[in-house]
Amino acid sequence: MLATIVLLLFSAAVIYVSCEYFVNGVEWAGRRLGVTQTAVGTVLAAFGTALPESVVTFVAVVFGDTAAQKDIGVGAALGGPLVLGTVAYAVVGAVFLANRNKQHQALLEHVNAKKLSRDQAWFMAIFIAKVALGLLAFAIKPWLGVLFVIAYGIYVWQEMRRPAEADATEEELEPLKLRPNLREPSTGWAVFQTVLALIVIFFSSRLFVHELEAIGPWLGVSPQMIALLLSPIATELPETLNAVIWVRQGKIALALGNISGAMMIQATVPSAFGIFFTPWMLSTPLVWAAVVTMIAVATLFFLLRNKALSPARLSLMGLFYALFAAGLVLVGT
Repeated sequence: MLATIVLLLFSAAVIYVSCEYFVNGVEWAGRRLGVTQTAVGTVLAAFGTALPESVVTFVAVVFGDTAAQKDIGVGAALGGPLVLGTVAYAVVGAVFLANRNKQHQALLEHVNAKKLSRDQAWFMAIFIAKVALGLLAFAIKPWLGVLFVIAYGIYVWQEMRRPAEADATEEELEPLKLRPNLREPSTGWAVFQTVLALIVIFFSSRLFVHELEAIGPWLGVSPQMIALLLSPIATELPETLNAVIWVRQGKIALALGNISGAMMIQATVPSAFGIFFTPWMLSTPLVWAAVVTMIAVATLFFLLRNKALSPARLSLMGLFYALFAAGLVLVGT
């Protein structure tokens, strides 16, 4: 058990350090490739850190030998957005509060609240559609997975073509960590650092999830509870830590954009895999997860539209995850 705890802490530390290299590399890669700052957070960083979870879902639903293994993939497609929409946003709010004296800025001072609220609206529309499909059974359902891939393609297209004038003022970047003596590192070095960090994040995240599952029985937690409560937090750890790093650097727009972009991927790509390769019928715990996710995102949307989002209110988003955990006790796993 001691070895398990040591490996758990070690993998978490490696993930955090790797995320520092990742956000540093992806910012430089975005600048060298001419990508706007908004798209760096919502597309490049979000796609990179969400790729491992998408691969896990793909492997589970395509190559899983049993219904239980395929259910893991379906659960991941629902659990990811839940964690991002509650825990990840709450962590951003808490870190902002802890660093407020260093920031000297309001939470939304350099954030396009209208654009961020539009992301939440996109997410809710897609999320409602995928949950509705999980409640119905009909023959052509697998073909509808294509629509979710198209929806994400449209979102990326809109983000990539968004004019730079809509972004916050471009800030001076820290030197590329692998080439600290170069004022302007090459595109190749920036991409290499980003990909290398992403590979380390992937394997250390797998280790973190494995050790978390191993420690579950020692804590008296069933495998089902691990899958629904703890594993999603572990798999979304890179996105959350990316946001933490950017908040500490004062780049709130990148932090919030990374989470909203990752939520868009989680609502579309893994769901498409599940719809393609499984019956996509949601159990009661997964429906409960979907309900809590919608309530949390709708609350965030309302606060953004009314310009009422504060660090304290953002940090309270974590209460929705506590509500989900409490509900699991009632509905069972």
